[in-house]
Order: sequence, then structure tokens, then C-alpha cells
Amino acid sequence: MNKYTRIALLGSLLLATFAAHAEEKAKVDCTMKFSMSGWSAFYKRASGTGTVTCNNGQTANVKLEARGGGITAGKSSIENGSGEFSNVKNIDEIFGSYANSEAHAGAVKSSGAQAMTKGEVSLALAGTGRGWDLGIAFGKFTIKRAD
Repeated sequence: MNKYTRIALLGSLLLATFAAHAEEKAKVDCTMKFSMSGWSAFYKRASGTGTVTCNNGQTANVKLEARGGGITAGKSSIENGSGEFSNVKNIDEIFGSYANSEAHAGAVKSSGAQAMTKGEVSLALAGTGRGWDLGIAFGKFTIKRAD
């Protein structure tokens, strides 16, 4: 191997290492704290508010909306809910509508968890609440910036 080939190979290795490190740094961890309440009678409707915080210093106050339908009935609320986003590079990627499906059942005090996706971004939600609900629902979960 001549010296120019070695220099080119070393440069390529350094560039590949830099690119891998840059991709690793591009991943951002974002979490959400939220509260929601709603009702369902074949059609499910819930709304709420929350705060998204990312480890790169970005934060946003958000409005939440869940809409869907299925075989479902009830009235419930979630207090102190939490969410975790995956595959985020910037807080702007969390906004929009996520596809979700869920099976739920609860009376008086209940807890639940669900996962949903929007393209490459995923969101896992968990929380405890009160009310009563029973059913299976499909729909969308939308996150918007609060005014």
C-alpha cells in the first residue's frame, strides 16, 4: 500500500468515526408529563395538556387530543401521566398525529399504558387515573404546541 492510499484510508476511517459519533449525538431523549380527561360511547374523545422536556434543553407546553372509535364506553381522567419519545432528533418531530389502538378497562382508580407511532417517532404513555371505562378503541393521538 502506498502512502497516499494509507492517508486516504486513514481519512476515511476518521470521517466514518466522526459521522457515527455525530449520529449518536443527534439522538435526543424527550419526555412528557401530562393530564387528560374524556369520555367514550362508541366514539372516544379526550383532551389535555402537558409539558415536553428534552435532554438538549428544548421544552414545549403542549395540547393533547385523542379521538377514535370502537366498542367503548366510559368516562375517565389521567393525572400525572408520563410519556417517552423514541427516535427523536429535535423537539419539532414530536408534534402531529400518532396512530394508536388500545384495550382498556377500569373502575374508580385505574392505570394503563399504550404505545403509538408517527413515522419513525414512537411514543409510550403511562398513567393512573380515575373514572370507569371498558372497551377497544382505534384512532389518533395528536400533540400540538400550546398557545
